[in-house]
Amino acid sequence: MEQRITLITLGVTGLARAKAFYEALGWRGQEVQDTVFFQAGGLGVVLWGRDELARDSGLEPGTPGGFGGIVLAHNVRSDAEVDELLATVERAGGTVTKPAVLNDIGFYSGAFTDPDGHAWEVAHNPGLPLAEDGTVTVPDFGAA
Repeated sequence: MEQRITLITLGVTGLARAKAFYEALGWRGQEVQDTVFFQAGGLGVVLWGRDELARDSGLEPGTPGGFGGIVLAHNVRSDAEVDELLATVERAGGTVTKPAVLNDIGFYSGAFTDPDGHAWEVAHNPGLPLAEDGTVTVPDFGAA
């Protein structure tokens, strides 16, 4: 298996509501056959009905809203951008679950959930600088 991810699919309980939330954050997507596709850098983010996604994955649909063991991350270029995005999230109907602070590791971050409970971190981490196009390259942490 190549070391890459091509799509992240979020199971949602209301496609129109979920699409409206991400559009309020500035994302633009395409609705195709009961799914919404967003281009997110070099990968795609897909919104699809939670029950349909579970069945398609050979799983039983679960209860939405609990922690699923995954947090998506969105890095930005400044502490001010972290604050601005968290304010936008609240206006769009998301829930800030951790106000932005300088964390124990030494960078500024906060967290939120979208209307379906999907967890996101928003961070300004100078140790993971963003290229002009928004991509990140994980540094060699083993370097002396």
